[in-house]
Amino acid sequence: MIVYTLAASLHSMGIGPNPVEPTTPPGFDPNTVTPGVAGFVAIALVAIATIFLLVDMTRRIRRVRYRGEVRERLEAEQAMIAEGGPAHPEPEQPTER
Repeated sequence: MIVYTLAASLHSMGIGPNPVEPTTPPGFDPNTVTPGVAGFVAIALVAIATIFLLVDMTRRIRRVRYRGEVRERLEAEQAMIAEGGPAHPEPEQPTER
């Protein structure tokens, strides 16, 4: 309620939204506006940084996965030793078809 009263009083005093729209300078062609060399360089730098970040992220994910595999192998070896089995299990022989 208070908002409507305030808006009506401001409008009656001539204070309100500006109906004047901005104009463009004479001879301005919106089809000729380009980002230029600075825009190209900025986008190129963002693309290069993104590629470096993706490569680094892939390397880190791969490293974590390999560490997990090594940890599982070590835990399996410790379990075999605890059971009294051989410390290094025999590698599986490929079956002939």
